[in-house]
Amino acid sequence: MGRWLLPWPRLLLPLGCLALLLPPRAAEFSPSLDSDFTFTLPAGRKECFYQPMRKEASLELEYQVLDGAGLDVDFHLLSPKGETLVFEERKSDGVHTVETEDGDYMFCFDNTFSTISEKVIFFELILDNMGEDGQDQEDWKKYVTGTDLLDMKLEDILESINSVKARLSKSVQIQTLLRAFEARDRNIQESNFDRVNFWSMVNLGVMVVVSAVQVYMLKSLFEEKRKSRT
Repeated sequence: MGRWLLPWPRLLLPLGCLALLLPPRAAEFSPSLDSDFTFTLPAGRKECFYQPMRKEASLELEYQVLDGAGLDVDFHLLSPKGETLVFEERKSDGVHTVETEDGDYMFCFDNTFSTISEKVIFFELILDNMGEDGQDQEDWKKYVTGTDLLDMKLEDILESINSVKARLSKSVQIQTLLRAFEARDRNIQESNFDRVNFWSMVNLGVMVVVSAVQVYMLKSLFEEKRKSRT
């Protein structure tokens, strides 16, 4: 089982690089609101990641298997106390949201049931109520004076900005998920294309062999008749 340290909050590694470059160690994302990660999970391996959370925050995790035989993986989510929050077997994707407490949450992807096929897995973390919005509002108030002279109150401005920020974050999340779906569909189409080509060549070979056998048998029949007449 591997445990990895992820150096940036938003990181995308080429396929196969993760198992070769990073040694086993604890993994921790920076406290950004949105982090996504793509990695290759070798056959017979289990990889775990850690995310530190605050009390009364929200952790949303979505994962997808982009490539690999069966497009399935086991998923396990544990609380800081070691309690099992989510356990799924042989799933191709999933979305889970939990209300958190102080501590490190561990989530694992298990491919030990597969002895040959490696899996390419994408997952995204969305962290809410991590205590950053309150600090942002305090920073606003330090620079704004005389708000009673304005037609729009400071709270209304902050509410509008937060609304725009939430919608932009949601748009980025949807676009990221669409890219993940597109990558998985492309892998499926390429796999189907290779299979169709392979079996087409097999059928063509069988047809050529059958045709050659038929020609040989017909030719041998005529040769036997000629020999019998002479």
